[in-house]
Amino acid sequence: QVQLVESGGGLVQPGGSLRLSCAASASTLDNYAIGWFRQAPGKEREGVSCFHGRDIYYGPSVKGRFTAARDNAENTVYLQMNSLEPEDTAVYYCAADPSCTAWQLGMKFWGKGTLVTVSS
Repeated sequence: QVQLVESGGGLVQPGGSLRLSCAASASTLDNYAIGWFRQAPGKEREGVSCFHGRDIYYGPSVKGRFTAARDNAENTVYLQMNSLEPEDTAVYYCAADPSCTAWQLGMKFWGKGTLVTVSS
């Protein structure tokens, strides 16, 4: 069974940084692509990144500001978010799927999400 647990959300000022964590089993991280998605109030879900082995993809609105990386020792995939803007305010979800193919359409397994609020 695939279980994903997000953490690290909170309140941050515009221009600041935050790092989200997605904890999963080593087996999950070895066998699945890990994606980050977000959904702001009243908006559609948006793909943020997909990480699978050496392949990493980013959504256009976060490219150059967000970085996804895996920590094998911690069995965690991180999402480092820099230069945050109020438009980045959303619930951020970690997800898993067999691959990053068509990742922005959605994934098979989902975490419960963590709220990120960017405000002064």
